[in-house]
Amino acid sequence: MALTKRPNLIRNLQTAFPRGTPFDHHELAKLGVSSALAHHYLKSGWLRRLGRGVFMFPNDTLRREDCLQFLSPGVPGFHVGGKTALAWRGVRHNLPVREPLSLWGEGKTRLPDWFRKPFPARYTARNPFSKLPKNCGLQPLPETPGGVLVSVPERALLEMLSEVGVHQGIEEARNIMEGARALRPEVLARLLKNCRRVKVLRLCVQWAEELNLPWATAAKQAVGNQLGQSRWTARLKDGTTLVLKP
Repeated sequence: MALTKRPNLIRNLQTAFPRGTPFDHHELAKLGVSSALAHHYLKSGWLRRLGRGVFMFPNDTLRREDCLQFLSPGVPGFHVGGKTALAWRGVRHNLPVREPLSLWGEGKTRLPDWFRKPFPARYTARNPFSKLPKNCGLQPLPETPGGVLVSVPERALLEMLSEVGVHQGIEEARNIMEGARALRPEVLARLLKNCRRVKVLRLCVQWAEELNLPWATAAKQAVGNQLGQSRWTARLKDGTTLVLKP
């Protein structure tokens, strides 16, 4: 490609990729940018390298939502879940400004440094559910219908409870759950029936009863005899002991 035509191609790239959006060499190739030409753009200062095969335009500021969408295709089941999903859907309790994003998926992965530096995040593949259809309980936010998948409040609550004693404090989790009064009983019941963690089941039922949440009875009925007949006791990382009744 002649050098005189390259600025025109750069303008085409800037039209194809919104400002603040990361893009990779596969997307560049679709637009006619070879590896050699991408290298030329880097040396000329028309592109900036974020990581291996990942680029952005110079002097741009990465946008969180666009970065999440970029990462999503590379991680099966990738979604925003747990406490972050609850907060994004309006269920929160004194959420710190720099609270790490709670990201979930299937299988191990490492979030790239170029993402984690501007957007502190924690990724987990410890799925508390089994036999759920693909993307069950996962939807984009209403204001971004084509955006990254985000757990609905019912799934997000159970994901957060699965993190209690791992990355989630007891008191904060209980305070957040107290604000989750508008959960849909039928959606929660389906998720509880497919939840394989006794800790999550017992926390959900016990706290819902103690907090007098409107859906407490539906949760207890959905769990049925999955709770067992003995107490559940666990020693948490902070040294406290969590005891849950049968």
